[in-house]
Amino acid sequence: MRAVCVDVPGGPENLLLRTVPRPQLKDGEILINVHAAALNRADLLQRRGLYPPPPGESDIIGLEVAGTVHTLGPGVMSPWRPDDKVMALLSGGGYAEYVAVPEQLVMPVPSNLTLCQAAAIPEAWLTAFQLLDFIAQVKEGEVVLVHAGASGVGTAAVQLIRLFGAVPIVTAGSAEKLKLAEEMGAAAGFNYKKDDFVQGVRDFTQGKGANVILDCVGGSHWEKNVSSLAMDGRWVLYGTMGGRTVDGDLLGKLLSKRGHLLTSLLRSRSLQYKADLVKAFSRTVLPHFSAQPASLRPVIDSTFNLEDVAEAHRHMEANRNLGKIVINLNKQI
Repeated sequence: MRAVCVDVPGGPENLLLRTVPRPQLKDGEILINVHAAALNRADLLQRRGLYPPPPGESDIIGLEVAGTVHTLGPGVMSPWRPDDKVMALLSGGGYAEYVAVPEQLVMPVPSNLTLCQAAAIPEAWLTAFQLLDFIAQVKEGEVVLVHAGASGVGTAAVQLIRLFGAVPIVTAGSAEKLKLAEEMGAAAGFNYKKDDFVQGVRDFTQGKGANVILDCVGGSHWEKNVSSLAMDGRWVLYGTMGGRTVDGDLLGKLLSKRGHLLTSLLRSRSLQYKADLVKAFSRTVLPHFSAQPASLRPVIDSTFNLEDVAEAHRHMEANRNLGKIVINLNKQI
């Protein structure tokens, strides 16, 4: 099968397309014929050698795919059949024509979505769902500040916050990105490059602050995050795009707000945790993608062929994308 490999960590030019053996199925796994995969920030880190896969997982990059069932491994209990359209959360292996996935992490593709659209759901939407439901336990009526509101996770989070009856507000780096977030349901948006989003949050909440902050930025935003947080608020850190170090009175300022600092990653979680997450998402969220009219939708920025994966990485590194970047492995789908 064709797959994207990285022999030497580095820039996008180090992504190599070559032929490798198909994965061998273990007990309880399903072999998926991949039609589309989607990019995540974690892919860029893995390419640079900064985010290796968990022990025993594929070293091929890629955390979410959509495609068709090819083969069922021994012991599979799910009622999947060959050629069923599926999407899956992965620990790795997505940039390839075939990937082996534990059956608990496989979901049906909503009937009104293409496989390219479906590939944009598993990692991004499960991350957003995990942060909001499992970690922050967002309640109806709460105000949730989402950084990178036009990203894949950001656009998913805005829609989920609305679904949960809470109020999403966002930051983003351009007027175009803020417009997209507002089209997805954001009640307010702040350009962090030009505006003081702390004042914007205070004005929007009449001085109370945000009950929850979803933060993929980290270091460079810490003081503004604490200032934006409501009393007893929950600051959920899931990335460090703005650096990992903090200089200043973080603990004192957080303590003065009685704030909760919560952190979470998804890739390193146990199979049981991910299975529980997929089950909860499939029960409470997935039906809304195929409702008439659909109340949720993945946002696709652009699609690249597998041969152009390096350009797809450059596009994400330049922060040009609004929504998800998808790699198409089958031009007919």
